[in-house]
Parts: sequence; structure tokens; C-alpha cells
Amino acid sequence: MQVWIQILLSSASLFFLLLFMIRLMGKRNLVRITPFRFVGYVVTAVITAVMSLNLMTDIAYGFIALGVWVLFPIALDYLSIKSKWIHDIVNGKETVLIKHGKIMEESLLEVRLTGEELLRELRSKNAFNLADVEFAVMEDTGELNVLMKSHKRPVDAYDLGIKVAPQAEPQTVILDGNILNEPLFSLGFNKEWLGIQLETMGVSLDNVFIGQVDSSGELYLDLFDDAIQLSQPKVKEMLYANFEKSQADLMTFALETENETAKKMYSEHAEKLRQLTEKLKPYLLR
Repeated sequence: MQVWIQILLSSASLFFLLLFMIRLMGKRNLVRITPFRFVGYVVTAVITAVMSLNLMTDIAYGFIALGVWVLFPIALDYLSIKSKWIHDIVNGKETVLIKHGKIMEESLLEVRLTGEELLRELRSKNAFNLADVEFAVMEDTGELNVLMKSHKRPVDAYDLGIKVAPQAEPQTVILDGNILNEPLFSLGFNKEWLGIQLETMGVSLDNVFIGQVDSSGELYLDLFDDAIQLSQPKVKEMLYANFEKSQADLMTFALETENETAKKMYSEHAEKLRQLTEKLKPYLLR
């Protein structure tokens, strides 16, 4: 057999073997892996490349080396899950660099980080003023996470005392003009419902690039033809506005009538509607 054929066959076989081994080693974000994990990936790739070029006198040695660099990390991952002690030895621990607004110089020396590098990392987290930082920690992946002081953090709904409804992940129900049945059925809808929505919005299925439905049942469409302007549904906002209008009408009736029984009835129903509107507000106006 000619050499190029041998290299072609061995490379193709090792390609799928490496793909299987990487999947076996688990999902990892390359930006957030530890240095040891990165070295493991590099060594595995180098061994595979050497084997595919037939540079080893005995290919069995290559498989032994691959087995070590693939199976050992898997075993260490399993042991790290079971034992915090082993996890800290393998992956290391996070290091606090700023505590209560004070830089921990000993920690900087421990992680081999200079003052200039710390300021650069803080700027990458939009912390340009050191006085605004309350707490900063370097994770075992080398990533720096920053907690700003309370008066420098953005105000959220919790700070304002506003109740908001939990928001579920929207489901993609149309992709490239094709209906995706599984996510559509998981939301409790069917093709007939989707067809009615498209007809109401005046759009054909073939013209839809992506269609998503949120947990409240609102359909958002992105079309192939960007020149077409779609009015996105405002069902919840309209429903909330109708509640408020009905409450205002009841209050008006109560003020205009001279019948005490009717006045009392209108006032009671207006109050019930007001309480209901307050409860539904987080779900309708989020």
C-alpha cells in the first residue's frame, strides 16, 4: 500500500477517534478551561497528529499515550465531583484579590499578577475606578469576577420593589420556513394555531426565516425580506389597557349614578378589578 493511502486512512480513522475522545472528555468552554485542561487538549492533539503521519515506530505506543491523556482527565473529573479536596488539588481554588475595596497584595503575588495587570483586568469588567470595586476574585480558570459597591450597581426591579414574573425560555417554532413540531407542541400549540397567527399577521410560512414563541404565547417573526415591516403583537399590553379602561368606566358609573345600591356595586367591582390588575401587572407589562 502506498504511503499516501496509509496516511489518508490513518488520519481519517484518528479524526473520528479524536472526535469521540473529545466528546468523551465532556463539554468545556475553551475560554474558561483551566491551564491543565488546555495542556491536556494540546497533548492529545499532538499525539493524534504524530500518529496520523505514521511518525511512530509502533502505533500501539500512541494509543497508550492517548489512553492516558484521555482517561486520566475523565477519572480526575469524576473524583473532583465526588471530593472537594481533589477538586482543589486538580483545578486549584479561587483567589480573592480585592476585599472590602482593599487590594490583597499577597494574593497578587500568589497568582503572579502585577498591579498594572489587575487594573487592566478590572477595566475589562467595566470597573475603571478602583474605588468603585467592593470585591474581586480570580477563578481557577484565570477569569476575574468583580462585585461593584452597592451604590455603583445598576438599579433592578428588586431594588425598586417591583414584582416581575419569571420569564421562561422562548421556543423556536419556525426555522428557514419549516415548522419545528417538537418545540411547538411543548408549548401546547399546534400547526393550526401557528397558521392562524401567520394569517393574522399577513405573512406566508415560506417568507419566515425564524419564528419564536415566548411563554405567554406571543409570536415573534424575522422574515427573509427585510423590507417588509411587521407589527409585533401587543396582546398583553392591550389586555392590560382594557383592564384599566374597564376600571375607569366603573368608577365613572359609580360617580354619575344617584342610586346608592348601584353606586356601591360599581365601586366594589372597580376595586376588585383594580386588585386583579395589580396582580396581573407583572405578567402583562414585563
